[in-house]
Amino acid sequence: MTVNMTKGQAISLQKSDGASLTAVRMGLGWQAAARRGLFGSRTKEIDLDASAVLFADKQPVDVVFFRHLVSDDGSVKHTGDNLVGGAGSGGDDEAILVDLARVPVHIDQIVFTVNSFTGQTFQEVQNAFCRIVDETNGQEMARYTLDGGGRYTAQIMAKVHRVGAGWQMTALGNPANGRTFQDLMPSILPHL
Repeated sequence: MTVNMTKGQAISLQKSDGASLTAVRMGLGWQAAARRGLFGSRTKEIDLDASAVLFADKQPVDVVFFRHLVSDDGSVKHTGDNLVGGAGSGGDDEAILVDLARVPVHIDQIVFTVNSFTGQTFQEVQNAFCRIVDETNGQEMARYTLDGGGRYTAQIMAKVHRVGAGWQMTALGNPANGRTFQDLMPSILPHL
């Protein structure tokens, strides 16, 4: 059963039987919003990029994004860059796989971001979402939908963080500006 998350909401990453999840997929989907023009509606391709920044005690120690597809320890993997989107409310346009059992113990938070590499604002995006899926069975556990576009070029989407012996996901949904994850670091730090 999927939980439709609201900004700031947190859920435990446990299976229905109480066991901890071992592998999750953070999926990102979007569509270009139709724009009315002189000759009718048209869409322009939008290149959104998903990134995962791995933190240890509030310090960034690794990142997974379209130019570095696998974390140094191999526990986090990006499935590849999608330059146009299109899945919207359906499947994932970009995904980041996290093997929670292999994440080194010193990594305590993984923050997921999305940014418009080409600098287009979220006013030009529709049906954007991030979701977390139990990678062992394909079941969607939680979904966070971006409501309404804005004049920003990025979002600090969510974080997965350690709570005791398990993991928890918190929907952040904070707008930011930047073309890459590096540009977003000042906006990420307050959420750690």
